[in-house]
Amino acid sequence: MLKTEMRNENTYNIDKMTTYEMLSVINAENAAVTKAVDNALNEIALVCDMVADTIKAGGKVYYIGSGTSGRLAVCDAAECPPTFGVPHDLFNGIIAGGEKCMFTPAENAEDNAEAGIEDLKSRNFSQKDILIGISASGSASYVISAVNYAKSIGAKTASITNNPDTALGKAADIDICADTGAEVITGSTRMKAGTAQKIILNMISTASMVKCGCVYENMMINLRPTNKKLTQRMIGIVTEILGCTAEKAEQLLEENEWNIRRAVAESDRQ
Repeated sequence: MLKTEMRNENTYNIDKMTTYEMLSVINAENAAVTKAVDNALNEIALVCDMVADTIKAGGKVYYIGSGTSGRLAVCDAAECPPTFGVPHDLFNGIIAGGEKCMFTPAENAEDNAEAGIEDLKSRNFSQKDILIGISASGSASYVISAVNYAKSIGAKTASITNNPDTALGKAADIDICADTGAEVITGSTRMKAGTAQKIILNMISTASMVKCGCVYENMMINLRPTNKKLTQRMIGIVTEILGCTAEKAEQLLEENEWNIRRAVAESDRQ
């Protein structure tokens, strides 16, 4: 039996616990997530390098998953453009069953192997891109078929799983296995497994973007002033980099179409 499908001996009686006791045991189980991710850091690092190399070579990044895994894939991809100032199609999140499944579950979508391939083709996935398949069980046919297709056309592949020795893990070039064990509620992989997946996706997108020059020191150098908060953040970043006043930073940004890199370069020329 898959570890993520086993009963957790620490929560046999969760239905008889007080609310505080429930939360305590859930949080104690969550503490094991970071350890599971820590054990997979070598593989995560390899995938980060693969992603960065793909982007530098002109390729794109595709995440694909079903259910919770698919929703996390879409979420991480959607957050990259505003955070790192990259094109909206550089990171692509694909969920089994389509966009509607972000809000309305379709549990049988993960069994549709043909759809995994068709969804990649419809998004013009190519040999120069990288595909990261995500499945807690490592058995979702939709994801496995997509990874096999990607490999068949010569693209790089990776997987994020929460069980060792899975079909998906064996299909991918590199398998990131965060072995989170039995869930608090048996089989509910939206919990520990999903938390681990989100942490790993954060690592992959963040580290690869840093390696591609989208971060200066630890600041978001490619921001755009799309709201008041981000406008003030941009002024703060220029102020920090140049050691100037906020007024001077705002002036430089206005003179350079609110482009942080150009504003800093303009200051160097003055």
